[in-house]
Amino acid sequence: MKELKEEKVKEKEVKEEKKEKEKVSVKETDFGVSIEAMEKAGVNFGHRTTRLHPKMEPYLAGTRNTVHIIDLEKTAEKLQDALKFIQEIVSQDKTLLLVGTKIQVKELAKDIAEDCGLPYICERWLGGTLTNFGVISKRIEYFKDMEKKKEEGGLEKYTKKERIKINKEFGKLKIKFEGLKDLKQLPDALLILDIRKDDLAVKEAKMKGIKIIAISDTNVDPTLVDYPIPANDDAISSVKYILEKVKDVIQKAKAK
Repeated sequence: MKELKEEKVKEKEVKEEKKEKEKVSVKETDFGVSIEAMEKAGVNFGHRTTRLHPKMEPYLAGTRNTVHIIDLEKTAEKLQDALKFIQEIVSQDKTLLLVGTKIQVKELAKDIAEDCGLPYICERWLGGTLTNFGVISKRIEYFKDMEKKKEEGGLEKYTKKERIKINKEFGKLKIKFEGLKDLKQLPDALLILDIRKDDLAVKEAKMKGIKIIAISDTNVDPTLVDYPIPANDDAISSVKYILEKVKDVIQKAKAK
């Protein structure tokens, strides 16, 4: 009788332990993604029905006033997959390059990248950034050298006219390379906020075998990227929701 009681107690303890493990597992893979919060942020609003890319059909929930509505259950699933991958590469000290050149989101992208210590491109994508990285690296080094001289007063020896010319060149270089100055080798992955706007970044990444995570609105082909996130890529609130989740994952992974 005593042995039977002990066996039941042990069985109960094993079940409780299993439940606790399952809870932890859910917390680790959930990343706090909320369908309600995504709906409030307008993540589910796609483009007009006439602009649909056929390969986005599996991610749709229907239409509203001639606008496609994205299925947020599927967005949550795909966002979690993307966040898990980001968590892995950051934990392994690999490099994620953030690309967001669309006018309405580029300041937001820059702020998030700087908060997370990520290299970024928020102005025009330079052809050859990945496929001709050797040349780009030399230009980055030239920019950094000029920046150092400027900070240390090394330009004082030049005439006023020469300094104006140098400052003008420095301004142009800063726009192009400010976000890339800590990029010493090809990135391991790209996070692209609009694959239609930055289609050249997608092409170059695929040529170099670099993984791509990207917001995929209803007017693009999600199969072009490794980790598509079906979502509105125009609304700042939608992009901000996704980038805040990315920021949270990166900061926690770096803290560990």
